[in-house]
Amino acid sequence: MAVFTPLSHDQVAQFLAEYDAGTLTSLEDVAHGTENSTFFVTTDRREMVLTLFEQGEHDELPFFVELLDFLANHKLPVPGPLHDHDGQALKSLAGKPALLFPRMPGQWPVAPNTTQCAEIGAALGRMHAVSQHFTGQRPNTRDLNWIKPMHHKVLAYLTPSDQTLMADEIDICEDAFSGVDLPQGVLHGDLFRDNTLFDGDRLGGIIDFYNGCTGDLIFDLSIVVNDWCSHDDGRLDSARYDALLGAYLAERPMNADERRLWPSMLRMTALRYWLSRLLVVYVDPPAHSLTPKDPAQYRQLLGRRIEEGALPLPEATLPA
Repeated sequence: MAVFTPLSHDQVAQFLAEYDAGTLTSLEDVAHGTENSTFFVTTDRREMVLTLFEQGEHDELPFFVELLDFLANHKLPVPGPLHDHDGQALKSLAGKPALLFPRMPGQWPVAPNTTQCAEIGAALGRMHAVSQHFTGQRPNTRDLNWIKPMHHKVLAYLTPSDQTLMADEIDICEDAFSGVDLPQGVLHGDLFRDNTLFDGDRLGGIIDFYNGCTGDLIFDLSIVVNDWCSHDDGRLDSARYDALLGAYLAERPMNADERRLWPSMLRMTALRYWLSRLLVVYVDPPAHSLTPKDPAQYRQLLGRRIEEGALPLPEATLPA
């Protein structure tokens, strides 16, 4: 979150008059995060988050509104957008598309424990189970079909050994996933720790769905495991891994193909983030003065997944 388009108290007060949300009492810039402008908005009745969309494909915003409405209606811990007196959620403010959300409790976990890992695993499992009934569609824009053409843009910045590694991994992934139809549904697409809010060990909310799409469910799960269950050197932590995956599988068991391809998917999503971070550093730097994330982290993590594979998957235990 960040602020690139400043707003005045009067602008926001007038905007809020179109909602049943109370009278504005305070407006706070949120000066950290990604590519949109974000504000904490407090009224005499509630606390909210206001987002102005600065970049990206604005014609895709209705997909995100429909998705968040769907998940919130299914009691998932997501911030369903507020709708105005006419039933509209997606609005315009200061010439930018705008959405207003309830403010969810908590902070993101810097060093998640096993209880927090189980919480996010269970929530993601429930989300994936219900999302298979969501009718909206948005292709996964960061899957292998994106990796293959985009990796050529970074090869000149890599050592010869890393050039070979990247090309070999793409070939291995193509061989692994060719001709296989994995279970599909809605993906968060970027469910790192800093896209969650925890109040102690209780999950308060999952936020920032703007990489949301439809695709292979274990693509989403592998992103989560690589971030939530890895040590700084890329090794998997068995306790966090078992807690997260055990809770997930209790909500949505994997089929045989998903279990067989699980180690390959962990490698592919590690490759995906190594590549995307390289692109930000060398090819397409952020439009604003934000510090790019270090590609070396996911280069190291990919190396670990190649050397060590995945830990065994827990057996699925369906809830009583």
